[in-house]
Amino acid sequence: MSKQDVFHLITLINPLDKEAIESAELHLNSLTKPPGSLGKLEDIAKQLAGITGETAADVSKRAVIVMAGDHGVCEEGISAFPAEVTPQMVMNFLTGGAAVNVLARLAEAEIFCVDMGVNAELEHERLINRKIRRGTANMAVESAMSREEAVAAIQAGFEVVGELVSRGYRMFATGEMGIGNTTASAALCTVLGGMSADEAVGLGTGIDEQRRLHKVEVVNRAIAINKPNEADPIDVLAKVGGLEIAGLVGVILSAAAHRCPVVIDGFISSAAALAASKLAPQCVPFMIGSHLSHEQGHRKLLSAIGLSPMIHLDMRLGEGTGAVLGFHFIDAALMIMREMATFESAGVSRG
Repeated sequence: MSKQDVFHLITLINPLDKEAIESAELHLNSLTKPPGSLGKLEDIAKQLAGITGETAADVSKRAVIVMAGDHGVCEEGISAFPAEVTPQMVMNFLTGGAAVNVLARLAEAEIFCVDMGVNAELEHERLINRKIRRGTANMAVESAMSREEAVAAIQAGFEVVGELVSRGYRMFATGEMGIGNTTASAALCTVLGGMSADEAVGLGTGIDEQRRLHKVEVVNRAIAINKPNEADPIDVLAKVGGLEIAGLVGVILSAAAHRCPVVIDGFISSAAALAASKLAPQCVPFMIGSHLSHEQGHRKLLSAIGLSPMIHLDMRLGEGTGAVLGFHFIDAALMIMREMATFESAGVSRG
């Protein structure tokens, strides 16, 4: 897929349905409560109406897309975990033992794990193999990947969502796995999000302050060496991003193009959402922020996108865990729309 093709995909994203939003607001205001008193639940209900064109859409068939890829920057000693954890965790997802699997079962969501660039040959009947290459290069030395590889990763994410939509899935959550991907995400935030590396770099998998400062230096070095063009998000993804992050950009763009809500997880998923928002600002209304990560740069990152998180539980696991928890709040908003009595039906006097 060429750069032209990427921009063709972006043209498929249309604005939210204003009439559906107005209809949802009228219905919310007819319910037995003061107007706006359910806060973000009402905002979610109106947003879902605008996305789907339905006052209370059926989004019960939902998917968590966990994209996996390795990062050459691990050579710089920026993580508390070795790189071989990536393929090991992918197998954990596929056998149902990870935290996101547990939370997905609770939310009645299905997990789809995609190998975008794991540095190992993996085989499993449930694994979706879209491997672009076996991990990125060390971005502190050279470009993480070529422009063509970044574009191919975006295309892969777009196609995975398209295939799932054809099977009836109506709502998506972003998830990821890749040792070293908080470093790549911090670099993306530094270039695209108006932050310094020191603001963007957190403790990741649990490193100490000394290693965090080293990680800041690695991010600054990667940006200085590669000189990513902040006006060209694909260039930034290629030079200091990750294969799974670029794949998530495709997931987000595709969800928007197919008029499906996409629930954004934590720091890494939000870095992908930031890149997607720079490529196609019209995709942002299709995103729903899930939680505020414990990663120190996440608050500014969400602000740069224009997202407001639903929950704050000091989580920093990734995988899609926060996004899956967000499904419950979306279900609550939809149940309010479907089941709450109106003033007229309940015989309650309006104020």
